[in-house]
Amino acid sequence: MSTHAEPPIRFGTDGWRGLIADEFTFKRLGTVAPLAAQALADSFGNYFHSNHPSKTIIIGYDRRFLSPEFAQYIAKKVAAVGFDVQLSQGFAPTPAFSWAAFSQKALGALVITASHNPAGYSGLKIKGAFGGSVSPDLTKQVERKLDAGLTLPQVNTGKITVFDPWESYCQVLRSLVDIQAIQNLISSGELTVFADPMYGAAAGGLAKILELPIREINSKSDPTFGGSAPEPLPRYLSALFRKVRSFHFANPDQSSPKLSVGFVFDGDGDRIAAVDSTGNFLSSQILIPILIDHLAKRRGFTGEVIKTISGLNLIPKVAALHNLPVFETPIGYKYIAERMLSGIAKPLLGGEESGGIGYGTHIPERDALLSALYLLEAIAISKQDLSTIYDNLQTQTGYKSYYDRIDKHLASSEDSKKVLQILQTEPFIEINGRKVISINTVDGFKFELEDASWLLIRFSGTEPVLRLYCEAATPELVKQTLGWISDWVKVVV
Repeated sequence: MSTHAEPPIRFGTDGWRGLIADEFTFKRLGTVAPLAAQALADSFGNYFHSNHPSKTIIIGYDRRFLSPEFAQYIAKKVAAVGFDVQLSQGFAPTPAFSWAAFSQKALGALVITASHNPAGYSGLKIKGAFGGSVSPDLTKQVERKLDAGLTLPQVNTGKITVFDPWESYCQVLRSLVDIQAIQNLISSGELTVFADPMYGAAAGGLAKILELPIREINSKSDPTFGGSAPEPLPRYLSALFRKVRSFHFANPDQSSPKLSVGFVFDGDGDRIAAVDSTGNFLSSQILIPILIDHLAKRRGFTGEVIKTISGLNLIPKVAALHNLPVFETPIGYKYIAERMLSGIAKPLLGGEESGGIGYGTHIPERDALLSALYLLEAIAISKQDLSTIYDNLQTQTGYKSYYDRIDKHLASSEDSKKVLQILQTEPFIEINGRKVISINTVDGFKFELEDASWLLIRFSGTEPVLRLYCEAATPELVKQTLGWISDWVKVVV
C-alpha cells in the first residue's frame, strides 16, 4: 500500500503556503513555528547590531478557515520553547502585526495567512523585528533545520498575553497623513469612499482609521471569499464596479460631480488596487506614479523610488519630475524591503505591479491601508479624481502608455524548461515586427523594443506557468504583443 509523502516545507516569495489538512496541518505548523521564532531571535543582531533583552514573538492571523485555531496552537508551541508570546485577540492585516513587532520591540512576528491565495490554502509569514519580511537567507535556515529533523527542547517558561493589534496600528497610520483634511472632505459630502476588503483581514480597517463610516462591501466573515480568490484583480470586483458606477450615474448634477473612490484590499491587507469616480479599475501601476507625485509635490518628501522590473516606464519619468533617484529590483517585495533596509539610500517608496507598496515614512512593509490613506490625502488636497491626477502626470511627462499581464499555463515543468532553453540560446531579435534593442535578464527575460515598448517573460517557481507582461503605446499594441508571445509559446511546446 502506498503512503502519502508530504512535500518539504518551503518558503516562497512571502511565506510558506499549502492546502489546509494536506500540506498545511497543525502538526507541521507546530514544528516550523518554534524554529521560525528561534531564527528571528538569532537574526536580531544582523539588523540592529546589538543584543536584545526581549523574548517576545508577536502572533497574528487573518480571516481564513481555522486561522484563530492555528494561531492559538503555535502560540502554545512557541511559548513552550521559552518565548513570550503576544497573541492577537482577533484578525488584522499583516502590516498591523509587522508594526506590532517593531513598535513593541519584539523579536518579530509569525502571521497565519495565505494572503491572496484561494480559500483552501493557509500559510505562515515571518516578519522581522524591523517590521517587514525577513530575508530569504533566514527562511532557508529554517528550511534546512526542518529538513534535518531538528527540534527545540520544550522548557515551558514563556507566557502568552492577548493584545489588540488595531489600536496602535490605526494611531500610527493616522499620524502619517493629514487625517483632518480627509475627514473634512468626507464629512462634507464632497468625497464618497467605497471599499472592498474581499472578506479579508482589512475589513472595517479604513473606517476604524478614519473614524467615519464608509461604504464597504464584502466585509462579513466568509472563509470561502465569496467563491473567488481574495486578490485585487478586475475579474473579482464586479460588485464594487457596480456600486461605484451606480453612485456616479445617480448624481443628476454632472455640472458639479461629487468625488468618489473605491479601494480594494487583498486577503491579508498588504496589497491594494483602486477604482476611480466612474468605476475604472486602477492597478498599482497607475497608483504608484500618483503616490510618487503626491508625496514629492504636496508633502515635500524626498528619497529613492524603488520599482521592480515589471513597473511602468512612467514611474521613472514621474520620479524625474521631482529629481528623485530610481532603483530597479527583481519582482518580489522582499527585494524592495532589502533595498529599503540596506541604508544605501533613503527610500521614498517601493512598489510592485501586484499591488504591494511600502513607504520610507513607515516600516519597510507593503501596507494597503496606508496606501489608501495617502491616496485619500492626494484627493483631499488636489480636489481631483485619481484618474484626473494620473492623466495630468501623463501630460506633464509627455508619456502615455498601456499595460497588461497574462499567465500562460503549460502542460508540465518540462515545457517550462524547453521555453527557458530557447530564450537562453536563441533570444528574440524581433517581436511582432519590432526590433529588440536590449535584453534584461535580472528576473526572467525583459525585451526592450525600438518603439519604447517592452515584453517581459518570467517563469513561476512553483508551477508550470509563464507570466507575460507588456507595456506599449496603445491597448491594441499591448494585446497584439501578448497574443504574439502566446502564439509563439504554443508553437515551441
